[in-house]
Amino acid sequence: MQRQDFRSFTRIEVRWAEVDAQKIVFNAHYLMYADVAITNYWRQLAIPYESGFAALGGELFVKKASTTYHGSATLGDVLEVGIRCVKQGNTSLQFEAGIFRGMELLNTVELVYVFADAATQSPRPLPQELRDVLAAFEAGREVVSLRTGSWNDLGRDAERLRLAVFVREQGVPREIEIDEFDPVARHVVLFNALNQPVATGRLVSDAPGVGRIGRMAVDRSVRGGRWGRMVLDSLVAAARDRGDREIVLHAQRHAEAFYLRAGFAPVGEPYEEAGIPHITMRRAL
Repeated sequence: MQRQDFRSFTRIEVRWAEVDAQKIVFNAHYLMYADVAITNYWRQLAIPYESGFAALGGELFVKKASTTYHGSATLGDVLEVGIRCVKQGNTSLQFEAGIFRGMELLNTVELVYVFADAATQSPRPLPQELRDVLAAFEAGREVVSLRTGSWNDLGRDAERLRLAVFVREQGVPREIEIDEFDPVARHVVLFNALNQPVATGRLVSDAPGVGRIGRMAVDRSVRGGRWGRMVLDSLVAAARDRGDREIVLHAQRHAEAFYLRAGFAPVGEPYEEAGIPHITMRRAL
């Protein structure tokens, strides 16, 4: 097994609670590392586990878990766990995890899941939508689609995401979240392979030649992937295409680093909007 066999990796740092007196990782923790990596695998497919599998009409239950030990991880090691789907059965999926320290393979984990009714746990055939997205991801093909349009085109899906993130999660009043700019804005919504909206944002005109990006929201269960950046890049491209010279946005402070990586720079002092710390950021086009 080689590192290049995997498309999804998760980084894990070995901590005190995971090691014995010799500072070597307890055997059972390798299964935990693989389980964490499986969670990230679904995130890389942009599938919110709870709502995604509810839409598929079932859930995955572990049928088999086995480990092969090649070496030992020690306290302080930074491990990378690769996950790949190696087999699709009638009702089952077989995954393989490789746990690496650098280029050294320390552990191989085999996980077999059965797709079954969530209530009765009786097996069901794997839905074709699930088969297709797994095959596409493992082949290196895109598993999401971006749609751009007006509020009439995309408002229902954008609003669903924004209410979940800003109103229910962050406590922003609904009456200021859905505003007068929505009908005139350019909206982008990113959909997963199950046609579920998982990320959104909008572009309005702040002044002649100046675009303003806002209402950037990503479904909580798939954050940490590249979905927010895909939406942001699409909005930046739209601003450039219509001739804007610069873009401004009001970034929540916890997301400042995200926008810095995308080429935005902070302007002025921090302030509060809707009770949340913000800072204005700009990017020249």
